[in-house]
Amino acid sequence: MRTVVTGAAGFIGSHLSEALLDRGHSVIGVDNLLTGDLANVAHLRNRDFEFVRHDVTRHIDIEGPVDFVLHWASPASPIDYLELPIQTMKVGSLGTHNALGLALHKRARFVLASTSEVYGDPLEHPQKETYWGNVNPLGPRGVYDEAKRFAEAMTLAYHRTHGIDTKIVRIFNTYGPRMRLHDGRAVPAFMSQALTDEDVTIFGDGTQTRSFTYVSDLVDGILRLMDADTNDPVNIGNPHEVTIEQIARTIIRMVGSRSTLVYRPLPVDDPKQRRPDITRARTILGWEPKIGLEEGLLKTVAYFKAKLEGRPEGRPLRP
Repeated sequence: MRTVVTGAAGFIGSHLSEALLDRGHSVIGVDNLLTGDLANVAHLRNRDFEFVRHDVTRHIDIEGPVDFVLHWASPASPIDYLELPIQTMKVGSLGTHNALGLALHKRARFVLASTSEVYGDPLEHPQKETYWGNVNPLGPRGVYDEAKRFAEAMTLAYHRTHGIDTKIVRIFNTYGPRMRLHDGRAVPAFMSQALTDEDVTIFGDGTQTRSFTYVSDLVDGILRLMDADTNDPVNIGNPHEVTIEQIARTIIRMVGSRSTLVYRPLPVDDPKQRRPDITRARTILGWEPKIGLEEGLLKTVAYFKAKLEGRPEGRPLRP
């Protein structure tokens, strides 16, 4: 199998590329490194992996046959898409169009990385794939939410019009090694602060909930979806729901930090609840998460500790 992964140098894209190589695929990783990092794929250099530096909002030209196109290119952190709103909209629209065009030209199967953000600040809990969402298209988060909603609509339009075998994975909060220190999402933010004994910053009162999935569980779900006989969106996420304050306190305890919690105003349109209904994933894919929260956090702490120790400008860690 020959597979193109856009956004391959990103957090999830790099793990996905590695898993595909382990499966025996030849992987062409495409990334413009806007938010990705070549260090994430450096260990793949001596494998059947080719890296192409390219902005997918422009035409994608890949020589030779292609069996799968996995579209993972996009800023994914609120910090990124609030700083890069136009690029986020373009990669969700033009980038998706070009990736679908490549799949059509090559008659390849297409997999779209969508997100639980399509549900917005949900009025239904937990969220089923049939829920249409509660999204503010004019708010600051709308650039990401609506880009992904458009990408889903475009993907199904290509499926219905051109007969492409398309898959849509709605990804819920995922964490693990290769996240950036200053990614801005809860787990990396809390870990980088706790490991340096800084105040751990919680936005809002901490009662808002999330469901955190370890990256290997997510990748397993994606691989199963690639082979599945469905074209409907599928939630991939951990249904174990925790509050933001709970996960912050868990991380502080886990690393033995002297950090204290500080509270800041909740950003505009930040969801109050988020938990997937994974009935469809269980039924169609035979998938459910295997890695418990504390087990996954321990693996992630080890990665972040190593990153902080190797960062010259970082503050010293506790003995």
